[in-house]
Amino acid sequence: MDGEPQKAQKPRHGPVAKWGMTPHFSTTKPALDTLIAAADGALRTLFVPPHASRPCPTLPGEASSLSPAQAREAGALMRVNHVGEICAQALYASQALATRNPVLRAHFEAAAREETDHLAWTQARLDELGARRSLLNPLWYAGAFGIGLLAGKLGGDRLSLGFVVETERQVEAHLASHMERLPAGDHASRAIVAQMRDDEARHADEALAAGAMGLPGPVRQLMRAAAKVMTATAHRL
Repeated sequence: MDGEPQKAQKPRHGPVAKWGMTPHFSTTKPALDTLIAAADGALRTLFVPPHASRPCPTLPGEASSLSPAQAREAGALMRVNHVGEICAQALYASQALATRNPVLRAHFEAAAREETDHLAWTQARLDELGARRSLLNPLWYAGAFGIGLLAGKLGGDRLSLGFVVETERQVEAHLASHMERLPAGDHASRAIVAQMRDDEARHADEALAAGAMGLPGPVRQLMRAAAKVMTATAHRL
């Protein structure tokens, strides 16, 4: 890739140490309010156009020039990345719902807002490429939400954070592979993917610093297998 993308400004989540495990919990919302908020978040993610808080990354002076075949391949890859951001919204929403730690909940919500930038960027790029979004987005959201909620409720905060670390590491590697697969002339998509890769790496580092526990090998392998199924399906559907 020629040149370096202009990076979006890093949002301030606050010092990592301040969202460690604290024994003091705030009063939780009534169950009905929580369920309504979760349903509202899902509907907004799936059906309302997202708005980014940061400008879309770009390469100065570079305009993407693609053949029809290259545009189709770039669209398929960016559709996969868009699905990943749908899943990220579901994951952080479910983990914010599961934790009783108000500071950790605030972190998950801040990370979700940053992932909304990724969702908006990939969706806009899909529109520019004339590519559609995945037909299975509701299924992807529901699956990621259920997994995140299960990890948070059954394993507690440290397991939930460990799930974040492993997920973000796998996404980081996935985005790095897309940097190799995207057409060399698709500067717009490559700038977006480069910024997303950097953000995901930071999310993993923050979760690790907060006390995330390592996941067992079989769990990591199962997550990789599920990710392969999702990416292969989203590439076409």
